[in-house]
Amino acid sequence: MADSAADLATRVRSALEKEPLAMTLLLAHQLGVPEAEIVRALPDGRSCELELSRWEELIRSFPALQKVHVICSNAAVTLEAVGQFGGFSTAGIFFNVQTPSIDMHIRHAQLGSVFAVEKPGHVDGVPTVSFQFFDRAGHAAFKVFLTFGGSAPDPKRMSQFVELREKFRAHRA
Repeated sequence: MADSAADLATRVRSALEKEPLAMTLLLAHQLGVPEAEIVRALPDGRSCELELSRWEELIRSFPALQKVHVICSNAAVTLEAVGQFGGFSTAGIFFNVQTPSIDMHIRHAQLGSVFAVEKPGHVDGVPTVSFQFFDRAGHAAFKVFLTFGGSAPDPKRMSQFVELREKFRAHRA
Protein backbone atom coordinates (compact mmCIF):
# COMPACT_ATOMS: atom_id res chain seq x y z
CA MET A 1 0.00 0.00 0.00
CA ALA A 2 1.29 3.47 -0.86
CA ASP A 3 2.35 5.90 1.84
CA SER A 4 -0.09 8.60 2.80
CA ALA A 5 1.31 12.09 2.38
CA ALA A 6 1.67 12.37 6.17
CA ASP A 7 3.48 9.01 6.42
CA LEU A 8 5.85 9.96 3.62
CA ALA A 9 6.51 13.37 5.17
CA THR A 10 7.43 11.62 8.43
CA ARG A 11 9.76 9.21 6.62
CA VAL A 12 11.41 12.08 4.69
CA ARG A 13 11.87 14.16 7.84
CA SER A 14 13.40 11.16 9.64
CA ALA A 15 15.77 10.45 6.74
CA LEU A 16 16.86 14.11 6.62
CA GLU A 17 17.48 14.16 10.37
CA LYS A 18 19.94 11.30 9.86
CA GLU A 19 21.45 12.71 6.66
CA PRO A 20 20.64 16.47 6.35
CA LEU A 21 22.46 16.88 3.03
CA ALA A 22 20.87 13.89 1.29
CA MET A 23 20.14 14.23 -2.41
CA THR A 24 16.42 14.02 -3.13
CA LEU A 25 17.09 11.52 -5.93
CA LEU A 26 18.88 9.18 -3.52
CA LEU A 27 16.16 9.59 -0.90
CA ALA A 28 13.60 8.64 -3.55
CA HIS A 29 15.53 5.43 -4.26
CA GLN A 30 15.95 4.66 -0.56
CA LEU A 31 12.28 5.23 0.22
CA GLY A 32 10.95 3.64 -2.97
CA VAL A 33 8.94 6.60 -4.22
CA PRO A 34 9.27 9.01 -7.17
CA GLU A 35 11.57 11.97 -6.54
CA ALA A 36 8.71 14.47 -6.99
CA GLU A 37 7.06 12.96 -3.91
CA ILE A 38 10.24 13.48 -1.89
CA VAL A 39 10.40 17.13 -2.99
CA ARG A 40 6.70 17.59 -2.23
CA ALA A 41 7.29 16.17 1.29
CA LEU A 42 10.39 18.22 2.16
CA PRO A 43 10.04 19.68 5.67
CA ASP A 44 10.31 23.23 6.94
CA GLY A 45 8.93 24.94 3.84
CA ARG A 46 11.87 23.79 1.71
CA SER A 47 9.64 23.22 -1.30
CA CYS A 48 6.69 25.01 -2.79
CA GLU A 49 4.63 23.48 -5.55
CA LEU A 50 4.09 25.80 -8.49
CA GLU A 51 1.27 25.98 -11.04
CA LEU A 52 2.18 23.42 -13.67
CA SER A 53 -0.23 24.98 -16.18
CA ARG A 54 2.07 28.04 -16.21
CA TRP A 55 5.26 26.05 -17.03
CA GLU A 56 5.97 28.02 -20.22
CA GLU A 57 5.53 31.40 -18.57
CA LEU A 58 7.88 30.30 -15.78
CA ILE A 59 10.54 29.08 -18.22
CA ARG A 60 10.22 32.27 -20.27
CA SER A 61 11.05 34.21 -17.09
CA PHE A 62 14.42 32.43 -16.70
CA PRO A 63 16.49 34.69 -19.03
CA ALA A 64 16.27 37.42 -16.37
CA LEU A 65 18.11 35.06 -14.01
CA GLN A 66 21.13 35.22 -16.33
CA LYS A 67 23.59 32.38 -15.70
CA VAL A 68 22.03 29.29 -14.07
CA HIS A 69 23.11 25.69 -13.42
CA VAL A 70 20.82 23.23 -15.22
CA ILE A 71 20.69 19.54 -14.39
CA CYS A 72 18.87 17.08 -16.64
CA SER A 73 18.60 13.53 -15.45
CA ASN A 74 17.17 10.22 -16.55
CA ALA A 75 17.53 6.61 -15.43
CA ALA A 76 20.98 6.25 -17.00
CA VAL A 77 22.68 9.63 -17.01
CA THR A 78 22.81 13.07 -15.41
CA LEU A 79 23.96 16.01 -17.51
CA GLU A 80 24.85 19.41 -16.07
CA ALA A 81 25.19 22.67 -17.97
CA VAL A 82 25.83 26.24 -16.92
CA GLY A 83 24.28 28.90 -19.10
CA GLN A 84 21.43 31.25 -19.81
CA PHE A 85 17.89 30.54 -20.99
CA GLY A 86 16.50 32.14 -24.14
CA GLY A 87 16.01 31.45 -27.83
CA PHE A 88 12.57 29.99 -27.20
CA SER A 89 10.55 28.29 -29.93
CA THR A 90 8.03 25.52 -30.35
CA ALA A 91 8.33 22.71 -32.88
CA GLY A 92 5.81 19.88 -32.75
CA ILE A 93 5.93 18.29 -29.31
CA PHE A 94 8.97 20.31 -28.24
CA PHE A 95 9.38 23.61 -26.42
CA ASN A 96 12.94 24.62 -27.29
CA VAL A 97 15.54 26.57 -25.35
CA GLN A 98 18.44 27.36 -27.66
CA THR A 99 21.25 29.65 -26.66
CA PRO A 100 25.02 29.30 -27.10
CA SER A 101 25.16 27.73 -23.61
CA ILE A 102 21.91 25.73 -23.34
CA ASP A 103 20.28 23.61 -26.04
CA MET A 104 17.20 21.90 -24.55
CA HIS A 105 14.14 20.39 -26.18
CA ILE A 106 11.39 19.95 -23.60
CA ARG A 107 8.54 17.52 -24.27
CA HIS A 108 6.22 19.71 -22.23
CA ALA A 109 3.20 17.39 -22.42
CA GLN A 110 5.20 14.97 -20.25
CA LEU A 111 5.69 17.49 -17.40
CA GLY A 112 3.79 16.50 -14.27
CA SER A 113 4.87 18.95 -11.56
CA VAL A 114 7.17 21.84 -10.81
CA PHE A 115 8.54 23.13 -7.51
CA ALA A 116 10.55 26.00 -6.09
CA VAL A 117 13.09 24.35 -3.78
CA GLU A 118 15.32 25.85 -1.11
CA LYS A 119 17.61 23.34 0.60
CA PRO A 120 21.17 22.69 1.70
CA GLY A 121 23.42 21.51 -1.11
CA HIS A 122 24.31 17.81 -0.94
CA VAL A 123 28.06 18.44 -1.28
CA ASP A 124 28.83 21.37 1.04
CA GLY A 125 25.56 22.18 2.83
CA VAL A 126 25.51 25.70 1.39
CA PRO A 127 21.90 26.72 0.67
CA THR A 128 20.70 26.23 -2.90
CA VAL A 129 17.61 27.62 -4.58
CA SER A 130 16.14 26.02 -7.68
CA PHE A 131 13.13 25.38 -9.86
CA GLN A 132 12.64 21.66 -10.34
CA PHE A 133 10.51 20.10 -13.08
CA PHE A 134 9.31 16.48 -12.92
CA ASP A 135 7.63 14.25 -15.46
CA ARG A 136 4.19 12.69 -14.98
CA ALA A 137 5.74 9.63 -13.31
CA GLY A 138 7.46 11.87 -10.73
CA HIS A 139 10.98 11.51 -12.12
CA ALA A 140 13.23 14.54 -12.55
CA ALA A 141 12.97 16.16 -15.96
CA PHE A 142 15.28 19.11 -15.31
CA LYS A 143 16.31 21.41 -12.49
CA VAL A 144 17.32 25.04 -12.77
CA PHE A 145 19.59 26.18 -9.94
CA LEU A 146 20.09 29.88 -9.25
CA THR A 147 22.79 28.88 -6.77
CA PHE A 148 24.76 25.66 -6.77
CA GLY A 149 27.31 25.18 -4.01
CA GLY A 150 30.13 27.39 -2.88
CA SER A 151 28.24 30.37 -1.54
CA ALA A 152 24.76 31.21 -0.32
CA PRO A 153 22.44 33.08 -2.68
CA ASP A 154 23.15 36.79 -2.77
CA PRO A 155 20.22 39.11 -1.97
CA LYS A 156 19.45 39.78 -5.66
CA ARG A 157 19.32 36.06 -6.54
CA MET A 158 17.21 35.33 -3.48
CA SER A 159 14.84 38.16 -4.39
CA GLN A 160 14.49 36.79 -7.94
CA PHE A 161 13.79 33.31 -6.57
CA VAL A 162 11.18 34.51 -4.07
CA GLU A 163 9.49 36.70 -6.67
CA LEU A 164 9.10 33.81 -9.12
CA ARG A 165 8.09 31.37 -6.38
CA GLU A 166 5.32 33.68 -5.22
CA LYS A 167 4.19 34.55 -8.75
CA PHE A 168 3.81 30.89 -9.77
CA ARG A 169 2.80 29.38 -6.39
CA ALA A 170 0.03 26.78 -6.67
CA HIS A 171 -3.15 26.93 -4.60
CA ARG A 172 -2.97 30.58 -3.68
CA ALA A 173 -5.88 31.82 -1.59
